Amino acid sequence: MTSGAQHPDGPAAQPLRSDAERNRERIIAAARKVFARDGLGASMASVAREAGVGIATMFRRFPAKEELVDAVFFDRMDAYADAVAVALDDPDPWHGFVGYIETACAMQAADSGFADVLTTTFPAAKALERRRNEAYEGMVELIGRAKAAGRLREDFDSSDLVLLHMANAGVVNATGDAAPDAWRRVVALLVQSFETPARGPLPASPEHDALYRAMLRAGPAVVAAPESESEADAVEGSN
Repeated sequence: MTSGAQHPDGPAAQPLRSDAERNRERIIAAARKVFARDGLGASMASVAREAGVGIATMFRRFPAKEELVDAVFFDRMDAYADAVAVALDDPDPWHGFVGYIETACAMQAADSGFADVLTTTFPAAKALERRRNEAYEGMVELIGRAKAAGRLREDFDSSDLVLLHMANAGVVNATGDAAPDAWRRVVALLVQSFETPARGPLPASPEHDALYRAMLRAGPAVVAAPESESEADAVEGSN
């Protein structure tokens, strides 16, 4: 999705004025940088500062943080869904399954914001969530194929992939630049635990509804005003 494109779920609207479109592109570019570095916990005010726009301009373009997340990460979620499709095309289901995990976890390691996106749900970011759901359906099929091939343990559940991404996001955020490849060892250890023969039974997997609530709780606050007057004053300048 290009930065100037209309949101696929939004109403038809008049094209933005050239200055408004430039501001929108600056905000999205700045958000990519800030979220990649600091994760989704970064404030809207910090994005505005990086973009060099005023907080009022920020909230005119993106009244809620979820809208900005949708605009910034839709293309990455698209690439994530493509990774699932590539895995499904692999004639070896186990190889495709492992390749998908390694690709998705590498995407998390490269971008702290996306590491958070894969462990968070955003009900208002409809385009993002639609692509996530499409990828999930593909993952369920991939899991079934890997089990049928006799390579993936029978008690593996689709929720285990969510837990994998949560664990990987935690490692990525904890190690940062100090040990940037630590996630690879953790992912390899987990992948080996998924393969048959299983060494022993697993505890019950979390209920899918409970896991969804956890992902929902992890989401950024949906804000419609500056985080504080001081933050607004600090960035309200050229616009």
